[in-house]
Amino acid sequence: MLLTRKETDMVNGPLFRDLIIYTIPIILSGLLQLMFNAADLIVVGRYCGHTSVAAIGACSAIINLITNLAIGLSVGVSVAVAVAIGAGDSKRCSKAVHTAIPVALIGGLFMTAIGVLFAKPILAWNNTPDDVLDLSATYMRIYFAGIIATMIYNYGAAILRAAGDTQHPLYYLTAAGVLNVILNVIFITVLGRNVDGVALATTISQCLSAMLVLRFLAKSDGPIKLNFKKMTMDWICLKQIIVVGLPAGLQGCMFSISNIIIQRSINSFASVAMSGNAAAANVEGFTYQAMNSFHQTAMNFTGQNYGARRLDRLKKVYKYTIIDVTITGIITGWLTFLFARPLLGLYITDSKAAIEYGVTRMMMICIPYFLCGIMDVMSGLLRGLGNSMMPMVSTVLLVCVFRVAWVYTVWQLPEMHNLTMLYLTYPISWILNLIVLNICYFRTMRRLTSSDIII
Repeated sequence: MLLTRKETDMVNGPLFRDLIIYTIPIILSGLLQLMFNAADLIVVGRYCGHTSVAAIGACSAIINLITNLAIGLSVGVSVAVAVAIGAGDSKRCSKAVHTAIPVALIGGLFMTAIGVLFAKPILAWNNTPDDVLDLSATYMRIYFAGIIATMIYNYGAAILRAAGDTQHPLYYLTAAGVLNVILNVIFITVLGRNVDGVALATTISQCLSAMLVLRFLAKSDGPIKLNFKKMTMDWICLKQIIVVGLPAGLQGCMFSISNIIIQRSINSFASVAMSGNAAAANVEGFTYQAMNSFHQTAMNFTGQNYGARRLDRLKKVYKYTIIDVTITGIITGWLTFLFARPLLGLYITDSKAAIEYGVTRMMMICIPYFLCGIMDVMSGLLRGLGNSMMPMVSTVLLVCVFRVAWVYTVWQLPEMHNLTMLYLTYPISWILNLIVLNICYFRTMRRLTSSDIII
């Protein structure tokens, strides 16, 4: 077992305690990131109005679509590093690290070109209203101009978390987030900027987090040490990263495509509905990030114990992460919904109608949100075992395709053509997918056991 400082031993010791200790910094990282993103919207909403909030919201699904494929490969990085560390193979771990960073750079360059060159045509295709189109295009171009830094941070954080270190990514994200908030205030309230100021603040703060994570990897003494002169594409490691990460990235893309279609449907209700939807989605993100942290925990703990051939602990990882994410999702989801109006009021101060649109979304999504958490944990468990294809196929069919079909069939009926019925597609798709993912997981475990791959 290869360990460096501040790392959790995933294959030995009390599992339940270590799961919680490992996950808490990931939860805090996600919540901090959302708080900083919320600060963007709050400052924009208070000083620039709900139209600017809608402009940022119109970009979200499209940004996720473009970034999910490249960032999805970081899932492959996590599994490659985790399995190598669990197996005690420092050479393979080092190759994975030195392959991951070049992949992040290439992916970042590709996304920069797409985001900068095609921002306005993509937004126009997405039925973005004319009153927010120019603002949205400006935000999107500046955001993608700095996407390389975002990629480097995400890949670096994936390496650290796979090695058991969830604390340093939290530190770096905190530093970047504080800088982001300070720059937001300066650009908007002092310099009088609009969404362009928010995007520029995000870009600069992401550069800070990227530099910090690269600095730590370079100074590390363990198997995750990064030597910039040794960065290269090891084709065996790249294949492993792609086999696990590409399906995860494609799954994220399909998620985003279905969400873009839903966003187009929301856009047909004008900017006031878009504003309420954008604010609600940001508030919901706090619940999602808390739950999604267990996805990363399930994936990395499964990966290391799979590499170490610890079947007994794999079964416990399944049980504990499902219990943890269910409790987390129920508590945070209900609390978010109960305080929906005051929370939305932090974002939107000039439109009660927009707030009510946000409440409608949160009622349909926050209460059953724990189902989404279970679904994501099941995907993480399967990916940790090296089975990334089944979660992708199941999610694409039962979540993405189902949602698109719902929009173009059921939702087109006159009595169904409202936002409540549009949002209903979310919990139904979660239920369908988590059932299938559970079946896939137990079949995978049975096959591994019977073939004596794990002893």
